[in-house]
Amino acid sequence: MTAMATIIAHDTRLAFRRGADTLLVLGFFVLACVLFPFGIGGDPALLERVGPGLIWVTALLAAMLALDRLFAADFEDGSLDLLILAESPLELVVLAKAAAHWLATGLPLVAAAPVLAVALNMPPPGLVGLLAALLLGTPTLTLIGAVGAALTLGARRGGVLVSLLVLPLYIPVLIFGVAAVEAAIGGSGTGPRLTALAGFLLAALALAPFAAAAALRQATR
Repeated sequence: MTAMATIIAHDTRLAFRRGADTLLVLGFFVLACVLFPFGIGGDPALLERVGPGLIWVTALLAAMLALDRLFAADFEDGSLDLLILAESPLELVVLAKAAAHWLATGLPLVAAAPVLAVALNMPPPGLVGLLAALLLGTPTLTLIGAVGAALTLGARRGGVLVSLLVLPLYIPVLIFGVAAVEAAIGGSGTGPRLTALAGFLLAALALAPFAAAAALRQATR
């Protein structure tokens, strides 16, 4: 666990020091949400209706932008081989790197989402549902993306391949994430939708590190 905490702290500090991935993901998210109303019009009722889906779709697409670089630096400089040979289980290393990636890219998305939701005329009850859904959904997206990043490690045009691999797996998270926000706005209760998102997160925590670790071992042979 000490090694895991060290990896999280090191990778998070390095990601914020460079800033490129965070700015890329956050910039795309903000620009997409800001530009969309110019395309469909500024009718408040229309923006309120499409807001939950718009924020979730743009957050999902933004989260994919930096996935191909999750393990790329370690693979290129040879440190991935050392991590595989280290005493710490590779599955914990994958989990630590996914956690650091979420802190650098997913958490800024969650922080920016309420501001953009207000700009899209989302009512206050929807903001609470949006935050809860994103806090459960974005870590799941990162864990699934870690599997895709490991499977395409070293491949040409890895970013495109990662997108093709993970997009079908993102759909259930997207469906229940949007449903949770709409339920919060409608006052019908978000419990079942958030429970489903929590179930997806637990399943990803249980399965994704093992799948990604197996792919990383295969990539370094």
